[in-house]
Amino acid sequence: MYKTQMEAAKKGIITDAMKTVAQKEQKTPQEICALVARGEVAIPANKNHTAISYEGIGTGLRTKINVNLGISRDCQDFEKEKEKVLRSIDMKAEAIMDLSSYGKTSEFRQWLVDNSPAMIGTVPVYDAVGFLEKDLKDITAQDFLDVVRHHAEQGVDFMTVHAGINRKNAAVFKNNPRLTNIVSRGGSLIFVWMELTGNENPFYEHYDELMDIFYEYDVTVSLGDACRPGSIHDSTDPSQVEELIILGELTKRAWEKNVQVMVEGPGHMALDEIAANMKLQKRLCHNAPFYVLGPLVTDIAPGYDHITSAIGGAVAAASGADFLCYVTPAEHLRLPDLEDMKEGIIAAKIAAHAADIAKGIKGARDWDDRMSQARQRIDWEEMYRQAIDPEKARRYHESSAPEHADTCSMCGKMCAMRNMNKILNGEDLSLL
Repeated sequence: MYKTQMEAAKKGIITDAMKTVAQKEQKTPQEICALVARGEVAIPANKNHTAISYEGIGTGLRTKINVNLGISRDCQDFEKEKEKVLRSIDMKAEAIMDLSSYGKTSEFRQWLVDNSPAMIGTVPVYDAVGFLEKDLKDITAQDFLDVVRHHAEQGVDFMTVHAGINRKNAAVFKNNPRLTNIVSRGGSLIFVWMELTGNENPFYEHYDELMDIFYEYDVTVSLGDACRPGSIHDSTDPSQVEELIILGELTKRAWEKNVQVMVEGPGHMALDEIAANMKLQKRLCHNAPFYVLGPLVTDIAPGYDHITSAIGGAVAAASGADFLCYVTPAEHLRLPDLEDMKEGIIAAKIAAHAADIAKGIKGARDWDDRMSQARQRIDWEEMYRQAIDPEKARRYHESSAPEHADTCSMCGKMCAMRNMNKILNGEDLSLL
């Protein structure tokens, strides 16, 4: 009857996935169905990922976050990555991207699909060299498609493919020099492959065949931004905008084949450019869900890029972005460890929630109201429960015990909440 969520939606069929998303988002299944049919909401859910807890990404829904993990040639411990997966799930990240580029990636990816209720994403071009055991220049277009099919068969819900950097756009890049060139790992690999072989980008040239694979397994295509800016100097330049136009065209071609779409965005970008970029993307890409890395609003904060990203992510999501890729303090420096990952998740969740308040997402303010009510009552246990990081909140408060239980060590008996409660209740008050 149907193979993808979009195909079902176009036929007016309300799927179990749509019902689940509707319940989570406090909307009707009919509303979700209509949004999926128009391509404004995607529900990444590969038919082979049976452990998934469905989530929607797009117009009018809560801003979702993604966690990147995976091994590299320099850090090959899959057990540590499994720990990160379990921690990510515990911290309620909606998506996990496996960016592994070395070793037994297939085994890890299968474990991930089998055990994760979160959406699973990959970037197949990262996996191609190790999986095929071929040098980049020796990989064929068919090889790349074979890797994509393998990921789809395993149950991956969305895949980043850098289809928007074709030979025409590569020429635009070469004619408009950048400070940091192409910083997308996948985008740079495709650019290098085109330069080494003289061939067209296989994901662009064989896009229809690629969409056939995605349709078969209901994989959502995440159209990667190979030309995203890697410094604020390079943002909103000809390469970025030219690629965005191409991604808009590819969005429509995917929808024609009933394949769900997300479009990826910047990158590094000055704060005052973010809102305009979000509006430009939504216009050029026909209101498809927008997935952003950051944007990082300054280039000078290695070790603190979870903060530069959260600042940009909050503005981006408030201006229309739907999905935030977390950035950790280790960005630009090393493979993140467990603590880096936690810091990145918390920062991204704060940005997403702040944006949901600004966008007027139903129920977003209720969480803040519950915290405020607990603060007014000076109910420490409830404050811990409502905190985005309960463990840290408890640890900080209890590490500096106040003289009086209804205060903290900053204000003591001068606590505004304590004193206002006492006076309004007609109680006597002494600060001595």
